Amino acid sequence: MTARPTVMKTFCTSSEAAQMLGVALRTVQLWSESGLLEGWKTRGGHRRISRDSVQRLLAGQSRRSTDQPSVAEKKTVPANKPFSILVAEDDASLLRLYQINLEQWPMQPTVTTASDGYEALIRLGQTTPDMLILDLHMPGLDGFRVLQTIRNAPDLTHTAVAVVSGLGKDEIARRGDIPPGIPLFPKPIPFDALREMALQLAHPTNPGDTTP
Repeated sequence: MTARPTVMKTFCTSSEAAQMLGVALRTVQLWSESGLLEGWKTRGGHRRISRDSVQRLLAGQSRRSTDQPSVAEKKTVPANKPFSILVAEDDASLLRLYQINLEQWPMQPTVTTASDGYEALIRLGQTTPDMLILDLHMPGLDGFRVLQTIRNAPDLTHTAVAVVSGLGKDEIARRGDIPPGIPLFPKPIPFDALREMALQLAHPTNPGDTTP
């Protein structure tokens, strides 16, 4: 009797995609909702993910700089996890400027960078940073879409967001504005204001502490 050839399905479930990528199930849902992964839902409400889009994401991550964690690496959070900051900015010179300045801050943060909105969502899925510094005008998936995705992701509610943009307030409002409560800083980069925000996040003031 001739054995039937094995046919590889062109899609997989969210759980299968999460296992292939080495990330949490919620991360796959987040990436699918943002368009980073191609997917759809069945009539019964079950999510299906294109295997091609999973392979493209894996291939793209393998070409990233070796100083960034691979998407296939499962995130591990040490007990003494340092304060972490993700910077999403498409200008390479500004990213380098961010790294040089932020790494000198008192809390000695771990700084991760992303050059566009898609990469920012990948980084957010790998590990939830304490603070996200986000540009709005980026190629592909811009900062507005990143903010929309974050609002629908309960896992990211503990990430503080600061927007640093060269866009004017009228242009920002025309393109959908930013959610209330998120500080908006104009360029050039206001490092002093961002540093103060990070210090408050890293060392929150105890309401009962009356020490001057």
